[in-house]
Amino acid sequence: MGGVGDRSRGRLLEIKVFELGRCSLVSGLALLSFLLVTGCKSSPNARPVGPVVTINAPLGLPPVPIPPDNPPTAATIALGRRLFYDTRLSKDDSLSCASCHHPQFRFTDERVRSLGVGGALGRRHAPTLVNAAYSSLYFWDGRALNLEDQVGTPIADALEMNQSHDASIAKLKGDPSYKPMFQRAFGSDEIAMKRVENALASFERTILSGNSAFDRYEYLGQKDALTPAQIRGLAVFRDPLRGNCVTCHAIGPHYALFMDGQFHNTGEGVGDNEEFSDLGRFVVTKLEADRGQFKTPTLRNVAVGGPYMHDGKLKTLKDVVDFYAGRGNSNQNLDKQMLSIHLSGQDRRDLVEFMQSLTGDIPSNVGPPGKDSSQ
Repeated sequence: MGGVGDRSRGRLLEIKVFELGRCSLVSGLALLSFLLVTGCKSSPNARPVGPVVTINAPLGLPPVPIPPDNPPTAATIALGRRLFYDTRLSKDDSLSCASCHHPQFRFTDERVRSLGVGGALGRRHAPTLVNAAYSSLYFWDGRALNLEDQVGTPIADALEMNQSHDASIAKLKGDPSYKPMFQRAFGSDEIAMKRVENALASFERTILSGNSAFDRYEYLGQKDALTPAQIRGLAVFRDPLRGNCVTCHAIGPHYALFMDGQFHNTGEGVGDNEEFSDLGRFVVTKLEADRGQFKTPTLRNVAVGGPYMHDGKLKTLKDVVDFYAGRGNSNQNLDKQMLSIHLSGQDRRDLVEFMQSLTGDIPSNVGPPGKDSSQ
């Protein structure tokens, strides 16, 4: 039976639908009014403007990967270079990015652990920024997904530059010389953190090092580019029964990054009770298998980039070779690639000599602004 009850329910349904529509309309108008009053304060466009430039890779390196939303331009690279050396990005104006990634030390830190504002002791040894353009994850534990994500983290870290992003932007806005640089880089002079991050990342992608003695030997066929000891060391480096180093520090047929982009538990940093003082990748993923894993560092410029490991515990390349020859330190999550290897004293010396051959060129235009004609 249809009757009056059905018609009443239908009428009530129509009223509820009407009221819902009216509420939605009122809410939409209210939101529009709010945006008009507040001026729609959204972040400015952080995509660079102007001609895109090519970052040329030196001998021994592949083409530089570029994110589609942050193509490099001359203006963004110049801006990023200036920001990289600007101490105003730290709380007390004492530190810049270069304080822990110094060009003199191939963009790493000569100290075991870096010092932050007020002498705060950092958690880990600062890894090199050389060839960071080729990484897929950043920091020793891989917590940053790209360079753009990585560059803003140390600024706000309490143990590093210890300054909020808002405070950093306020300082930069106080310098009128920055506005035209942001204008040229992004099409307006507004200074915003995402723009700062994009500019810094573009500059850091230019910090490349290749064309080493190894590269000339391996990829140009210059057999006199390496010494006899270095040639023997390269053989040890590749031999799975001796160095077995290429398992993680890869050498390809056309280029060599000397890293695999992976995370490994080598036992470095574990105590006598098999407990790690730093849990590494586990802190990010919470996966038990990642306990004590750290990102494989590149070996390029390794001879001038000590101390070594995530905690800077190993002082010399000889220490590093001896550590791996001893199969690291045991723990239940030790990487399966940590094999028993057999190195004679001569093998160890040759391996150290080979790593000396990985010191390559550094571009002339990555130092402090004003130090060359590229400014």
